Amino acid sequence: MASKEIGAEGLRVAIGLPSAVMLVMGGIVGVGIFANPAIVAHDLHSAPLVLLAWSLGGALALLGAFVYAELAARFPATGGEYVYLRDTYGPLAGFLYAWTLLLVVQAGGMAAVCIVFAKNLNVLFNGSLSEPMVAVGVMAALAGVNSLGAGSGNGAQSLLGALKIVVIGALIAAGLFLAPHAPAVPAAEQAITSPWKAFGAAIIPVVFSYGGWQTAGFVSGEIRDPARNLVKALIIGVAGVITIYLLINIAFLRALGVDALGRTLTPTSDVLALAVGPSSAKLAAAAIALSALAYLSQSMLTAPRVCFALARDGLFFRWAAAVTENGRAPMIAIILQATWTAVLALSGHYDQILSYVVSMNFLFFGACASCLFAIRWRARRTGAPVEDGGFRTPWHTVTNGLFIAACITVVACSFWAYPVNSLIGYGIMLMGLPLYFYWRRQGTLEAS
Repeated sequence: MASKEIGAEGLRVAIGLPSAVMLVMGGIVGVGIFANPAIVAHDLHSAPLVLLAWSLGGALALLGAFVYAELAARFPATGGEYVYLRDTYGPLAGFLYAWTLLLVVQAGGMAAVCIVFAKNLNVLFNGSLSEPMVAVGVMAALAGVNSLGAGSGNGAQSLLGALKIVVIGALIAAGLFLAPHAPAVPAAEQAITSPWKAFGAAIIPVVFSYGGWQTAGFVSGEIRDPARNLVKALIIGVAGVITIYLLINIAFLRALGVDALGRTLTPTSDVLALAVGPSSAKLAAAAIALSALAYLSQSMLTAPRVCFALARDGLFFRWAAAVTENGRAPMIAIILQATWTAVLALSGHYDQILSYVVSMNFLFFGACASCLFAIRWRARRTGAPVEDGGFRTPWHTVTNGLFIAACITVVACSFWAYPVNSLIGYGIMLMGLPLYFYWRRQGTLEAS
């Protein structure tokens, strides 16, 4: 293996622009888009409002992509948001982010998707599978693939991601061209105490569905020329997902109508039933299972890199920073991620953890975006040049300011709609403080 293929952190640099685009899209498109359109329609009862909610969520994701593109250009190191916060605000800020991500946000989301994968795979096998064992088995298999190296893990996620997009394209075509148009019906009277609160509640599953574009930054150290390729991948990938999400909502609304969409629990199966008939349940299960597997593959490639970066800094067990000799992969971090995800999947508590995700995610989105203001302010104060890696967020003050304001709004909506769960999520974050000071002390003792 040529030395130029090994990055400064000891990991193999094996991800090009096309794969980076698939990483961005694969981190966003999980299983939520197959069900969340029904939740949004149930809350809003209006097709224009449904599309407005998904458009606003897409605009927010695109603003975030611009901001994170500049952060990626400035900090092209493995760890993504952990690195942005660590290098701007200090190791404590980075640690609290990484602790929350690894314990709650990423592992909880992955555990939920594991169970979704197992349930839908079981539909294809007529209920003959043990769903807990399927969940454990898929995590073990993906851990094995990714332990072989970034090339192997990236190849798997790129293939699965491409197949997922093809399947979603077929679902969109079924709703737009094969299913009969839903008949127009008078809007039902809805007792909505607060339309703003209804819209605020509806936006939560929308922004949850758009989340995940930031995870591509976790593998910055393994992307070829990340200051250029990751920047392009973020913008291309997020724009592609916005297009897909709007089209799939238009397809669902066309085939079912907003009232029927808001009443169903299985919109994908319902649309396919109208388009292809009795085989719809298994076709929907296959589509959702494939999408879940593709998401898990992307997550197993990206998420362990945060644990790896944390361990390299001495803020986690040192052995978690070990890299395999041949594949140059952080195998211990990968195994830890897979094991904790499987534990949550088997425990049945992943659904509660999942309810903390949106509030915590957008807290850190806003904090990371504020890094750009802090960096530029320090540069102006000291007169030092501002290195930007070749990319600057367009209309930085407005773009970044709007993104931070939107993040604050989403966190507020989350507290408004789910106050107890939001507080529990922040409590879990603060539980990391004793561990941070313990590992900091251990590092000081080792250095002395």
